[in-house]
Amino acid sequence: MFTDQKDMLLYVLFCAVIPYLLGSLSFSIIVSRLLFHKDIRHYGSHNAGMTNVLRTFGKGAAALTIVGDIGKGVVAVLLAKWFFQANLNDAIYYRGAIIGVYLAAFFAVIGHVYPLYFGFKGGKAVSVATGTIAALEPVLLIPLVVIFFVTLACGKMVSLASILCAVAYPVVTFLYQQFFMHAPASHVSTATVGATVVALLVIWLHRSNIARIRAGTEYKFFQKKDK
Repeated sequence: MFTDQKDMLLYVLFCAVIPYLLGSLSFSIIVSRLLFHKDIRHYGSHNAGMTNVLRTFGKGAAALTIVGDIGKGVVAVLLAKWFFQANLNDAIYYRGAIIGVYLAAFFAVIGHVYPLYFGFKGGKAVSVATGTIAALEPVLLIPLVVIFFVTLACGKMVSLASILCAVAYPVVTFLYQQFFMHAPASHVSTATVGATVVALLVIWLHRSNIARIRAGTEYKFFQKKDK
């Protein structure tokens, strides 16, 4: 049980440090190095992400990458939940626990973007963010997946689909907490702010994609690569 501020500080550190270290396991780099003895950051868009792995090394490598990156997001948040529940009965319903699990989600994303093990040069964190959502509120993946694939089918751009999902994430979080969970106002606001922070980070990481979308030069899915 938490007994003083030192215990709470330990929890905060647990929710920041361990998720960051997990997030730093960039599976696009790991897969490309183990299977092809190459660094994905030296090819294609030079981004350490699933889309670049797919374009450069194919479906199998991309599948391994996305499973690993989603998985580390899931594990980071579940560890934060477990740690709090192990120290405070029914703590997941308390505001502090909500802050903690979103803190874990945020630092897992930060670890993916700035990986400790790979020179602080990582990817754009869509997969790991998906994993954190799956662990936080898996039901929210349903509307987000619909938004993603409808946008992808219409616009053929993974980046645009990812950006719109990030925009929608705080909205669906608020609606779910407010109208389906009937959570207290403090819980609704905390969860919505947490989702907004993660979403803004993902959008900011796609700023170069946004510029290319506006210029009409963004890569479209199934588009043939220039020779």
